[in-house]
Amino acid sequence: MAQAINTISPLSVAGVTSKETHNQNGGDFLSVLKASLEDVNEMQIQGDKALRDIATGQVKDLHQAAIAIDKAEISMKMMLEIRNKALNAYKEVLRTQI
Repeated sequence: MAQAINTISPLSVAGVTSKETHNQNGGDFLSVLKASLEDVNEMQIQGDKALRDIATGQVKDLHQAAIAIDKAEISMKMMLEIRNKALNAYKEVLRTQI
């Protein structure tokens, strides 16, 4: 009787799996972090453009503009939460006695 083996898929960051990141960038954390920050920045730029288009009346598709603004907001909130968690972990490491 064959047993099913549960496998866990690699962690995906900004649409790139960890194996792909490791192969492309040598797997260093800094390059993954930079790519993620660049993605968030690009979403912010697109959201700002959509907001400007709405304000000036140049919007072609109101729904797409609203989606771009929401994506920018959600990506910024996610980045801030990750930053907060990283800072809390750093502070916890500093409090650890050796």
